[in-house]
Amino acid sequence: MSLRALTPLELRVLGTLAEKQHTVPDSYPLSLNTLTLGCNQKTARDPVMNASEGEVREALDALRSLSLVIEVSGSRVSRYEHNIGRVLSLPSAAVALLALLCLRGPQTSAELRSNAERLHRFSDISSVDGFLEELAGRAPEKGGPL
Repeated sequence: MSLRALTPLELRVLGTLAEKQHTVPDSYPLSLNTLTLGCNQKTARDPVMNASEGEVREALDALRSLSLVIEVSGSRVSRYEHNIGRVLSLPSAAVALLALLCLRGPQTSAELRSNAERLHRFSDISSVDGFLEELAGRAPEKGGPL
């Protein structure tokens, strides 16, 4: 599946949803308020953002139109979860790497392995490299995600 290039805030929203699925499973899926706080978090983010709830809602709407985010009903507050793995047919290890790249920008394989510890445990740096090569092989020639 080919997607348009995502905005920096859309990437941050996706990365935050994928990260929080593993780091705060009791709170996942996330409310708009919690997601906005996660997007604006000052640690483990590059660059640090200051997005409003309205801006995050707009990013969510755009991602929902691409089926990358799902709105979950059943509570008083709307909650959101990512759908990256299903839409792009990616294993959880690749989703973890994409989340880190969305949240922290470019990193070495060793940094990705270390930073991914809470999302996915990679056995060694070569396994990170393998997933990165697979992702790079899926990327279109002229920009845009996968």
